[in-house]
This record gives sequence, C-alpha cells and structure tokens, in this order.
Amino acid sequence: MSFNARFCIYVCLFWGLMSGLSGCLKDAPADPGIEVPPGFPPPVIPSDNRPTAARIALGKKLFFDPRLSVDSTISCASCHHPARAFSDSVAVSPGIKGRRGTRNATPLINLAWLDKVNKDGGVVKLDFQPVVPIEDENEMGFNMKRLAERLRHISEYDSLFQAAYKTEATPFAITRALGCFLRTLVSANSPNDLFQRGQASALSEAEKRGRRLFFGKARCGTCHHGFNLTNLEFVNIGLYEHYADRGRGRITLDPADDGKFRVPTLRNIALTAPYMHDGSLPDLRAVVDFYVEGGKAHPNKDRRIFPVPLSEDERLDLIRFLESLTDSAFLHNPAFRPE
Repeated sequence: MSFNARFCIYVCLFWGLMSGLSGCLKDAPADPGIEVPPGFPPPVIPSDNRPTAARIALGKKLFFDPRLSVDSTISCASCHHPARAFSDSVAVSPGIKGRRGTRNATPLINLAWLDKVNKDGGVVKLDFQPVVPIEDENEMGFNMKRLAERLRHISEYDSLFQAAYKTEATPFAITRALGCFLRTLVSANSPNDLFQRGQASALSEAEKRGRRLFFGKARCGTCHHGFNLTNLEFVNIGLYEHYADRGRGRITLDPADDGKFRVPTLRNIALTAPYMHDGSLPDLRAVVDFYVEGGKAHPNKDRRIFPVPLSEDERLDLIRFLESLTDSAFLHNPAFRPE
C-alpha cells in the first residue's frame, strides 16, 4: 500500500475514534500548561487534547517502551535519543529485524509549534504522527488495534490510561498521549538564546563572528530565522540532480514539489549528525561546504541556493556559531528521560 493511501486510512481511523471518545474529553483534568519560552508565540495545542500531567506521564512511558513494536525490540527512543536532541547517530535508523527505511530520524524539538509534521509535511497533526512509525513495516511493524490490545493486558498501564483519558488503552488514547509528551520537548536555552536575551558574554568572539555571517554574508538566515530558526517552508536545496525520495512531491503528487523537504530547525544542530533528509552529509563541515558550493543542478532547486564564497576562517566561525545553538538544559532535563 502506498504512503498516501496508508495516511488517508490513518486519518479516517482517528476521526472515527475521536467521535467515540468525545465524552471522555469533556471531563479531562486541569491543563498544567506547556512552557512557553521568552520570544516564542503560543504553541499549537488542540482543544481536544490539552496536555495534563497524567497525559504527559502516559505519553512518556509509551515513548520509552519497546512493546510498542511488534516484536518488543524498538521504542520511539530507539531512534530518537534524548542525549542527541531526540535524533539518531546513523543515516537511517534500523527498525525491527534490522530493517531500514529511507530517511534520517528527525530531531524532536519544539514540535508544539508545528502545523504539519514530518520532513514532507505528510502528517497534518502531531497527534496522528505516532501511527506512521508504529505501523511502518521498516520501523515498528505493528498495528494500532493490536497494540492497544497488548497494552490492555499490561496491568501497569490500566491506571495510567484511566487517569489520562478515562478509558482503557485505545489507538486514540495511545497516540494522543504520545502527542502530549512530544509537546513538552521544548528547547530554548542555548548560548545563542541567552545572547538574544541580552547576555553578551554568552557567545565567544568566534561565535559572534559566525552569527554575523549566519544572518549576513552566508545567508543562512534567509531560511533559518525566527524563534525556532526555520521558516517551515518546503525547499529543494539541490542535494541531488536526481532524487530517489520525492519529498513533498510524494504528498502533493506535484512534480514541482519533487525534492522539497521542510526547512529544519537548527536548534541543537551540532548533536544531530548526520544531516539532510537521508543522512548523507556526515558533519557540520560537510553541510557548510555544501552550501558554499551552492548545491547541484535540479529544476526545482530554490533560487535562494547559490554559491556563497567563504574563507576557511569564516567557515570555522560559522560552525562555532552552529555549535552555540546547543541547549544543555534540554539535553539533561530529567523530565525527558525514562523513569
């Protein structure tokens, strides 16, 4: 079955489940709120799945539980490691039985501010996202209905689902709880954040030079700007002359969208190598050199991608700035680690 057909089925399934649980949602416990850092806009929180302590706790337990995969070997955290800003260290993460897909694991950072999810924007709501890896044969290889049945036979989950959604384990409650936990993964305290808040000493001189290059001569800030260092557009950067992965074009079926992927946040970028949608660039130096050279020829390549000559010292300063986007507090937050 194609990705698009599968996704349509997921959406239909969840709208049906949503109507069945609407009564439960009316009695949801008080919302403790999601941290909104200085300079951030309000997050995108659905009115039918407000985060509560109980829902976040359930989502966190599910995130780190390998029993969400068909053979109980792969958890969400298997490909999204907290110490790596919820990314992975390999180009394409192995799933069940060592199977591999085609894309690099996306860092899970500030997802509460996304209107579409995944590198191609194929998932329109964060609460639907967990269905994709759980049911993908190359990732967790399970079935949402069978997963819910499995969890209903695990006693430790009974009270967690009741506290969170006043129901037993269901596909609806599973994905909603994961969505609540994912929305808590807020990163906003890198040295660059502190610098923007007025702490001039938060950045070294090399990092400050790199910052000026980033928003100036190097033109990185053309696409990577704002509170989350992304404009959220889908862009073909000319990574290849011929793309094996259509990217956004796989969703829209428009050839003009082939090779386009969402501009990623650069928060914690120094920890999320390898880079690009397929993990084809091994380190930050390779990424900087790629953009300096201006990418490869492709009919859909964005006009903002063209050669930008930078000296060796300028490239090193730019890398120093990218490293200053690392948020140590985010990486070591006990709320983001398994109990």
